[in-house]
Amino acid sequence: MIPFFEKHRPKTFNQIKGQDLAVAKIKEFFRNFSISNKKKALLLHGPAGVGKTTLAMVLANENECEIFELNASDLRNRAKLEEIMKPSTEQKSLFAKGKIILVDEVDGVTATDRGGLPELIVLIEKTKFPIIITANDVWQQKFSLLRRKTELVPLKEVSYSIVLNLLKDIVTIESKQVDEELLKGIAAKSRGDLRAALNDLQSIIYTEAQHVHKDHIHLREKAGDIFNALRHVFKTKTSSETTDIYHNLDMELDKIQLWVEKNIPYEYKGEELAKAYESLSKADIFKGRIYRQQHWRFLVYQNFFLSAGVSSSSRNKDPRSFTKYQKPTRILKIWMANRKNAQKKSIAIKYANYCHISKKRALKEFFTIALILDENTIRKLDLSDQEKLFLQDYKGALKVAHGLNKFVS
Repeated sequence: MIPFFEKHRPKTFNQIKGQDLAVAKIKEFFRNFSISNKKKALLLHGPAGVGKTTLAMVLANENECEIFELNASDLRNRAKLEEIMKPSTEQKSLFAKGKIILVDEVDGVTATDRGGLPELIVLIEKTKFPIIITANDVWQQKFSLLRRKTELVPLKEVSYSIVLNLLKDIVTIESKQVDEELLKGIAAKSRGDLRAALNDLQSIIYTEAQHVHKDHIHLREKAGDIFNALRHVFKTKTSSETTDIYHNLDMELDKIQLWVEKNIPYEYKGEELAKAYESLSKADIFKGRIYRQQHWRFLVYQNFFLSAGVSSSSRNKDPRSFTKYQKPTRILKIWMANRKNAQKKSIAIKYANYCHISKKRALKEFFTIALILDENTIRKLDLSDQEKLFLQDYKGALKVAHGLNKFVS
């Protein structure tokens, strides 16, 4: 059975709704590629399911181009990227008018010297064909150089009304009857993720024969619930699903670790408690290695010990029992404070390098630096979204605390 998100994927730009700015950008990029010396790659970024890959495919379809598609999660080292991608950037298409290189989900490429990002950047500089790259979170530190080498195009979450109208159209095309309230529920729960909405619609249509009532749906949450994730880890039998339980959470793994640490004593006792804390300690070891050595591939081990490791500490699970899980308030506040200090330090280091002063001086004079940083300087420092947000909050706090409203823009 063909998934709905493939079966009903738009074929033309006119069929793409809610992404007018991105459509205009990608058209302009392709139109000027051969006549301009500007950037050779377009980086489409935004939440999952909003149409990043679809935009690239529609571009190829409307311009009768061959599309050479790569999933970056499979290209985790330089040798593999060189082996597969380099020929595609040099060889002309045999049958189509042109060629477009699609590097999908670049979040999976490593940032180490032996990894794929440095080689990807080299290939971007040498390519004879336009390259379209997609990413969910382009503001990670490892993408700093890639951001400078590509033209960034943000995609926004698709509005509720557009999702709902699309669901209604597909129900009509499929000649099915689905309760309108049910469709509204799917559209609302999708939170702008079209792929999730279509998957949910397909699942209910083929669960019931012709008519599906709103009470029969299992709605998908785009961002999972930490409480449900903890219940799965603590109360259900350990399986392959356990290691993936945190993937849908809109929460950093370090923060999840605080939640797990806080609630282990509420679920386990005696030997089980000791085993759970042993898994937690191993997760913390890999966390330390990640921060010290920047070996981000260790995230898979940190995740494993926090999920399957903690879960397997107990064999006597009762999914019917109820536990009131607690928020790690005190430790979480410390963790959040450390995160803020890290943002402050990161901004100070970038400013120090830009102005050729010592990092120690930049930290000492951060109060003044925060006041004088304007939009132009912030852009030159290449601050991440988190750093920009911290700077905005910091300036706001200064206004309130020191009455500097008329001095701070």
